[in-house]
Amino acid sequence: MREIDYFNLDGAALRLFLAVLEEGSVTAAAVRLGITQSAVSHSLRKLRRIAHDPLFAKSGRGIVATAHAHALAGRARALLDDMKGFASGASFDPAAAELALTVAANDFQRDLLLPTLFARIEAAVKRVTLRVIPSQSPTAALLRENRCDLLISPLPPTGADIMQKRLLQDFYVCFYDPRLRAPPASRADYLAARHVTVVYPDNERLNFDRRLAALGVIRDIAVSAPSFSGVPAFLRGSRMLASMPSLFDSRLMGDFAFAPIPLGRRHSRLAELPMYMAWHRRFHDDPAHVWLRRLLDETAAEATRSHPPER
Repeated sequence: MREIDYFNLDGAALRLFLAVLEEGSVTAAAVRLGITQSAVSHSLRKLRRIAHDPLFAKSGRGIVATAHAHALAGRARALLDDMKGFASGASFDPAAAELALTVAANDFQRDLLLPTLFARIEAAVKRVTLRVIPSQSPTAALLRENRCDLLISPLPPTGADIMQKRLLQDFYVCFYDPRLRAPPASRADYLAARHVTVVYPDNERLNFDRRLAALGVIRDIAVSAPSFSGVPAFLRGSRMLASMPSLFDSRLMGDFAFAPIPLGRRHSRLAELPMYMAWHRRFHDDPAHVWLRRLLDETAAEATRSHPPER
């Protein structure tokens, strides 16, 4: 009688399949999962026999998923969710928990919130690992496809199955080198200056910059850095301005002074920067996820108290 291969399917193999699919590399998947490349290759051979499909094919120096592999991805994620639900109880004991978390966040929210959040989680649970991925311009697929447990963004995705909560309210302010210039005294002074801003590698611009552009407000952008961490080196020792969130840690912007952006009362709301956490509905009542969201909420409140935004 022919062996029924699907009885050999397990959660570890499904997790590995999704890691290879999302990373597009056996090596990167092995690093992500903390296993050897040979273990990944062995599991893939087993999965190919079960699925009756090669699943991945070589393409240049990397690999690409077959059409059948893409079709299986959603089912694999659903199966893993079912396994997680089967194994979880109605309560959550942090002291006994071993958590592997993935959070999507860009550099501002990453640096402001996640180091403190990780420290709080690590102090409360048996073991935790945290993977941070860039959210870029976030889409609902990040949450629907289980690529992250939580997403933190000023522009969270929407959908009937996407939940969200506001974490904090910040404001863009104007940073400058006080050794070389005074703060811009007027809208005309602000617009006459040269500016440093951020344009992410996927060509995504800051929501503040997009709002100004939509109103036809033109600034002289001298430098576009790929992240906020690249701004200080250009701002230091120059007369340029940088419009950035006020809650940036003093370790990044401690050499600079900041002042409200003088856009006038009519456009004062352009500088507002709310921050949200978002998650998929399937985790809404999960005790571990409820606990995680509460910790993130407390972390955001603490960050706001420690660095109150000024207008």
